[in-house]
Amino acid sequence: ACPLSIKNAAQAHIFYSSPTPSPYESPTHVSPSFPPVLSLHEEDDVDLEALVNDMNSSFESLYTSCSVQTESTPLLHNGQLPRHAAYHTHAQPTSPHQRLHRSQPMHILAVRKLQEEEQQYRTSSLPAIPNPFPELCSPASSPTLSSGSLPQCQPSGKYIIKVFSEDGMGKVVEIPADMTARDLCQFLVYKNHCVDDNSWALVEHHPALGLERCLEDHELVVQVQASMTSESKFLFRKNYAKYEFFKNPLNFFPEQMVAFCQETSGTIPPSQLLQNFLNSSSCPEIQGYLYVKEMGRKSWKKLYVFLRRSGLYFSTKGTSKEPRHLQLLADLEDSNVFTVITGRKLHNAPTDFEFCIKPNKVRNEVKELRMLCAEDEQSRTCWMTAFRLFKYGILLYQNYKIPQQRKTLLSHFSAPVRSVSENSLVAMDFSGRIGRVIDNPVEAQSAAMEEGHAWRKRGKRMNILGSPSPLHPSSLSGVIHRTQLWFHGRISREESHKMIHQQGRVDGMFLLRDSQSNPKAFVLTLCHHQKIKHFQILPCEEDGQMFLSLDDGATKFTDLIQLVEFYVLNRGVLPCKLKHPCTTVAL
Repeated sequence: ACPLSIKNAAQAHIFYSSPTPSPYESPTHVSPSFPPVLSLHEEDDVDLEALVNDMNSSFESLYTSCSVQTESTPLLHNGQLPRHAAYHTHAQPTSPHQRLHRSQPMHILAVRKLQEEEQQYRTSSLPAIPNPFPELCSPASSPTLSSGSLPQCQPSGKYIIKVFSEDGMGKVVEIPADMTARDLCQFLVYKNHCVDDNSWALVEHHPALGLERCLEDHELVVQVQASMTSESKFLFRKNYAKYEFFKNPLNFFPEQMVAFCQETSGTIPPSQLLQNFLNSSSCPEIQGYLYVKEMGRKSWKKLYVFLRRSGLYFSTKGTSKEPRHLQLLADLEDSNVFTVITGRKLHNAPTDFEFCIKPNKVRNEVKELRMLCAEDEQSRTCWMTAFRLFKYGILLYQNYKIPQQRKTLLSHFSAPVRSVSENSLVAMDFSGRIGRVIDNPVEAQSAAMEEGHAWRKRGKRMNILGSPSPLHPSSLSGVIHRTQLWFHGRISREESHKMIHQQGRVDGMFLLRDSQSNPKAFVLTLCHHQKIKHFQILPCEEDGQMFLSLDDGATKFTDLIQLVEFYVLNRGVLPCKLKHPCTTVAL
């Protein structure tokens, strides 16, 4: 026998058989039949090259007939016939010649053509099925894994930030990318069990530049952190003055500071002034003298400055507002206003009321900062508030109204509902043998007052007769105030000024501390009209019992808690009532 040569084997093609069921067989069972020409067990004188050429010509003629005749049967991937093809075969009996053609092996081009048509039909009618095991095959080599079959890997959206408290301790928090400053403050209030009075704020602090500012409630924390340096940090503390403009608009913007582009007759009421600031169509402007530090120098110049919605300008010729005399100092859109905390000595400022306009692109360069200085604290507060109003507009008012709306909504659910038994309660008198119902409301009120006085007398008598113990009220009166948030122990006068200044300088902000001059006395530090005042609380003795008094014994109190509760309700000798405790929290 003459074996098949390597040359002939290389010229051979890959064949697919196209089996066709017999009319006498079941359509589900297909018996393949191979032509005898494929057998290698023939005689030695067979011309293999001629046989291959004849087969190729027959395959080409078969491919053309399959593409023209309708009775040609396509193949599926599993080598079986579709149902409609089998039914068509039974419906029309075929001749032996046709059966011969159908039983011949099909050319690779014909099979590939049918597979492409079938794949196109499938992709157009059925959705793509992703690969259930992508880790077992690579996208480049796998025929089943396409580029769009699996979703792209999205980032987790979690960021790590660190927030510091007044005592320098920090807490690491993982937040999403869309968390605002208000949401983060609410989260920290919940985690640290603070009193949620909607006055907590997140502060952006730059120790290298000596600047800090309070983030607006709608600002995204992640975006602000992206513009900060490695030395910068976030602080969590109180800020009562964030929305003081909406609470007391009369304390802001004197008449000489506000000007309008259109002529207005007479004075503008505070309500209309507030609407003009929030309305983007109106054109108010803030004007006045400010000390401006020259770029790259240590000298300051007193200039007439105009703050408009387009930016901060100064006049090169007195108080002229002509466009040719105005020059741009800072842009509102790409800048933020900061408070300078380093003091006047570092920048050689003419006054103590410094503030700064810092562009967002500036990271750690003092030369590009716009250093400004006002005459007094009220003027600085007005300029910084106007900058925020012109930049954010109606967003600030929405931030101010959200906590109030939430409080109003919760009040409907938190209000106690009286039951039927509580509504049926009446005043009773048990002084006689038989109790009676007190119908007269005046008599019922006097009976309640007598009962309260009798309870106080009994409590005082028990305190005198009882033995002193660690839980006795007389022993706790000297130390119970140290657990209060408004008491700060032995801090200096300068530290109390700094704490009140950081938390807003609003009327009624206060704290209590130990006196440095008298070890038995205390000091009440109070803010009124943006000025900080100190009142000494001295001990006094009466009938062998020690009291505390703030007005030389005219009003006496047993402890500091009773004193604070009294001046929260009554002004007394103070310039205003105690409203906002200056508190710190340890994270």
